[in-house]
Amino acid sequence: MPANAFSPRELVFVIGRYCSVLVGALATAPVVLAHHSDAGIDMDAVIAFEGTITEFYWRNPHVYFTVETDASGETVEWEVQLGPTNVISRRGWSRDSLASGDRVTVRAHPSANGRPYGILESVDKEGGLNLSSTIAAPTEPAIATSLAGTWMADRMATFQYPGGFDGFFTAQLSLTEKAVAAQAAYDPLSSENPEATCIGRPTPAAFVSSSIYLLEFEIDEPGETIIIRSEYFDEERTVHMDGREHPPIDQRYQTGHSVGRWDGDTLTVDTANFADHRSPYQIGVPSGAQKRVVETYRLNDEGTAIVASFTLEDPEYLTEPMYHEREMLYSPHLEMFTSGCDPTATSRFLEQ
Repeated sequence: MPANAFSPRELVFVIGRYCSVLVGALATAPVVLAHHSDAGIDMDAVIAFEGTITEFYWRNPHVYFTVETDASGETVEWEVQLGPTNVISRRGWSRDSLASGDRVTVRAHPSANGRPYGILESVDKEGGLNLSSTIAAPTEPAIATSLAGTWMADRMATFQYPGGFDGFFTAQLSLTEKAVAAQAAYDPLSSENPEATCIGRPTPAAFVSSSIYLLEFEIDEPGETIIIRSEYFDEERTVHMDGREHPPIDQRYQTGHSVGRWDGDTLTVDTANFADHRSPYQIGVPSGAQKRVVETYRLNDEGTAIVASFTLEDPEYLTEPMYHEREMLYSPHLEMFTSGCDPTATSRFLEQ
């Protein structure tokens, strides 16, 4: 299919639902950017339109641009959501990639309720964007001698479920009746969504998001603590390695309380005492005081990857534990970014 050709599914939405204008080829091939947050979005559909950039909003946790279109004589302004600055920067984006007045062709997954809002699938700009569709890889695999350093999972190997992060948990969580009822009552496009107020999702979210966001391990010299950081909402956990127990259950924390131990060459991290969270798996299923996550991390024989797993249990909301494992590749060539969640940017997806 030519770079700017549209599939029958796209044409149905372009002609039948939105009456947007099909355009000819521009100077560069489309740049595709997958995204993990699809609340209220029809991820099975793609709307295509041409227009003029009116704003390029370079903030975290989501970058946005707005496009003014002229469909059938009526001016419509579309708001298009991208990923965070760290993720798209790795693909060559910068705050100067788009500017007011740029003519663009956009493909986006549209809002399910018909409002002019979508998540970016691809964008062409007259004159070209010159962006990469893949993250640059080192010429040779890097070799680690310990868990210390930065790690990222292979997205193609780990996300084999439709719907990204949401689909991953939807496919694997077994829900109690209480969880099903809470999920049915949840409105992800309201302030009920914790992300709307810069509240991230605690572990195992950082683990699952390691195919998009870097994960970093810092091991202190005496070995009494290990710090686990994620680029996602700048999460930082301290893993206590001194043999202490979890505190009483009335002491609860947003990221939980983590204790660890070495089983030979495998690091085991036990996290409990989580604060209540309305949607830690991004699908409206809550978690509470009984949630517990046990992770394991082991450097492979070649030193090129961590073999990692987690077991998630929460009997209040899950009928059985969930288990997942993956490899995370040693990635010292990638820069660890801080997110710096912007309150305006993080709530921009809400229905007005």
